Amino acid sequence: MNSASLPSRRRFLQTTSAAVVAAPWILSSARAAAMETPLKIGLVGCGGRGSGAALNALRADPNVQLTALGDVFEAPLRNSLADLQSKHPDKVKVTPEHCFVGLDAYKKVIESGVDVVLLATPPGFRPQHLAAAVAAGKHVFCEKPMATDAPGVRSVMESAKIARQKKLAIVAGFCWRYNQARREFYKRVHDGALGAIRAIYATYLTSPVKPMPPASSRPPGMGDVEWQLRNWYNFVWLSGDGLVEQACHSVDKIAWAMQDKPPLKAVANGGRNVPNGEGNIYDHIDVFYEYPNGVRAFMAQRQISNCVGDNSDYLMGEKGTGTIKGWNVPVIQTTELWRYRGESKDMYQMEHDELFASIRKGEPINDGEWMATSTLMAIMGRMAAYTGKEITWEMALNSKEQLVPENLTWDMKLPIKPLAVPGKTEFI
Repeated sequence: MNSASLPSRRRFLQTTSAAVVAAPWILSSARAAAMETPLKIGLVGCGGRGSGAALNALRADPNVQLTALGDVFEAPLRNSLADLQSKHPDKVKVTPEHCFVGLDAYKKVIESGVDVVLLATPPGFRPQHLAAAVAAGKHVFCEKPMATDAPGVRSVMESAKIARQKKLAIVAGFCWRYNQARREFYKRVHDGALGAIRAIYATYLTSPVKPMPPASSRPPGMGDVEWQLRNWYNFVWLSGDGLVEQACHSVDKIAWAMQDKPPLKAVANGGRNVPNGEGNIYDHIDVFYEYPNGVRAFMAQRQISNCVGDNSDYLMGEKGTGTIKGWNVPVIQTTELWRYRGESKDMYQMEHDELFASIRKGEPINDGEWMATSTLMAIMGRMAAYTGKEITWEMALNSKEQLVPENLTWDMKLPIKPLAVPGKTEFI
C-alpha cells in the first residue's frame, strides 16, 4: 500500500471523532435490533431437569421462542410440551413436525433452525450432543456433568475450544457457580480471606436417586439399550456413577476453591452396600485429592437410605475456616465473622439470564475449560475407587477407557458390565 492510499492524520481524526460521537446511537440501535430478533430454543432431553431448563430459558429473555423438542422416548416429550405450553403459551411454538423422538432426536433438533440448544439428556450422551451443536454453530446450555469417561471429557474440551473460536456461548449446569452467595464466598476466599487453603472437606450424603428395578420387571421384547436408557442412573456409561452425576456439584466447588487448578493425584475408597440388581454403580465413594504443597481435599459421597444426610463444604485455611452448610448462606470465621447478607436470586434462572444476556451482547460466556476440569475430577475419583489405584491427573486425562458405546442402535446387544472390584478392576 502506498502513502497516497493512506488517510491523512486530520482525515483520520475527523472520521474517528465522528464515529465516537455516533457510537452510542450505533450501539443502542444495534442492541435494539438484536433484541427484536427472536432467539429460537431447542430442548434435547425432556425429563424434569430439561423441562426446568427450558422454563428458565423462556423466562430469561423477552424475545425467545421454544421451537423444537427431542427425546429418546415420546412420553417425557409430550409431558414436557404440555407443561411448558401451559406456563408460556405465547412463547412455546413447537409444531408436531418439530417434536423428535429417537436416538437421533438431538440431530433433528439441532438441524431444525434453532439458535440455542439446551442439552439435558443422561450425561453419557453429552460429548456427542455438544460436539454436534457446536459444529452447527449453536449456543448451548450444557447440563452437568459433561461426560462419563475421559474420551468424552477430551471431546468436550475440543468442543469448548471450537465454540470460543466461533464466538458461541456455552453455559454449564454447575448451578452453584451462578449462586450469588457462593460467588461472593469464593471471591473472598480467592482474595485471601482464609489465607492459604490447607484442606477442604466436601460432603454429598443423601438417599438413592432412582433404584434399579428387578430384572424380572423388564417387559418382554424390550432390548438392552432401551432397558438401560429407561434406568439410566444405574449404569456407569450413562450416569458416570453417583459421584459423577450428583456429587459432581461438590467436586466442582472443590475445584472452584482451588481456582480450577487440577489436583496432582487421588486415591479413593468405595463400593456397594445395598444390592442394586443389574445396576453397576457404587452407592458410596470417598475421594482423597492431593494438591501441591501438601494441600488435601476430601470428598465424601453416599446414596443410602436411613443414614445421616449432609451436603456441605468446609474449607480450612491458615487464617480460619469457611463453611457452607447445606443451602444456608456461607460463613467465614477468622478473627472476625463474615456471613453473606446480599441478594439471593434463583441460581437456575441466573444461568439462563446470563447466557441469553451474553448472546444479546455479543460477548458469549464460555464455561468450557472449568466445566471439563470439574467433570474429570469426579471421573478421576471414580477411577480411583473402582480400581483401588492411585490415579494421577495425567492418567485420568489420558485414560483410554471408553464407556459409551459407539453407533448405538435400539436392537444392538449391550451386555451390562459387572460391578467394579477394587484391586481387580484394571485402570485403562
